[in-house]
Amino acid sequence: MKQRDDKKAEQIFKATLELVKKKGVAGITMNEIAAAAKIATGTLYIYFRSKEELINALFTECRKASADIYFTNYDPAMPFKTGFKTIWLNLLKHKMERFEEAVFLDQCYHSPFITEDTKAMTKETLQPLFKLMERGKKEGLVKEMDTLVLLFFMVGSINEIVKYSFYSGKKLSGPVIENVFNLCWDGLKA
Repeated sequence: MKQRDDKKAEQIFKATLELVKKKGVAGITMNEIAAAAKIATGTLYIYFRSKEELINALFTECRKASADIYFTNYDPAMPFKTGFKTIWLNLLKHKMERFEEAVFLDQCYHSPFITEDTKAMTKETLQPLFKLMERGKKEGLVKEMDTLVLLFFMVGSINEIVKYSFYSGKKLSGPVIENVFNLCWDGLKA
């Protein structure tokens, strides 16, 4: 059996991200991924037995890496709005700097390709954000709604401004970022 090469796995992941950005998760095949990664299809199957296995492995890697970035400079002891804004800005920055990963994560989150184990890992990885929103509800600072709905609203505001910036080629200025944050905050606050 052939040994796995970490560089080849990175090639596969990079090719998958590029293809997903162009065609969507459902629209890509293992043959296309192999061609984009410049490897034989048989070699791809040495690394991943199926498209689902590949998508879950890439999703796990992207989610863990992004979660580390989301919580940079965040301290659960911060006042709620300060902590919320810290995470919000980290999310925005990450999605702007790693757009292909952001598109991939967004497409996969609710797709049938993601297993229950991968979904559970996602929830565990993002626990600081869930806890922050629960604290905000307890302190009466955000609307008393299902936490996932609140988080979908938060992330949705970021996703849309990032896509707008990326596809229009317009950079986001400080004032625009601040205005979008304030719109999001106004929509969530109690």
